[in-house]
Amino acid sequence: MRFRGRARSGAPATAPPPQAPADQAVAPPPTLVIDALGRKCPIPIIMLAERIREVPVGQIVAVLADDAAARTDVPAWCRMKSQDFVWEETLPQGGWGFHIRRTY
Repeated sequence: MRFRGRARSGAPATAPPPQAPADQAVAPPPTLVIDALGRKCPIPIIMLAERIREVPVGQIVAVLADDAAARTDVPAWCRMKSQDFVWEETLPQGGWGFHIRRTY
């Protein structure tokens, strides 16, 4: 049996998240950094939702998280809320930095 549009495990086939630009000097620094390291799902998303209005439209918010669920939750939240998921970076101390541009 052939599967179309799905991985053999039954999980939807998805593209990997955007990675850090090759030249990080091009990427603008975040206006706000939300430290959710050590917090479990859904706390990183709740913190992002509560604080994104603190930055002007067009500016970047970075969410630092080490819960693996954040790797899917943050991009999904951005799609659901029409915010721009700019890129993801791997942090040296473990975890990830998710960069989101506020669109409204």
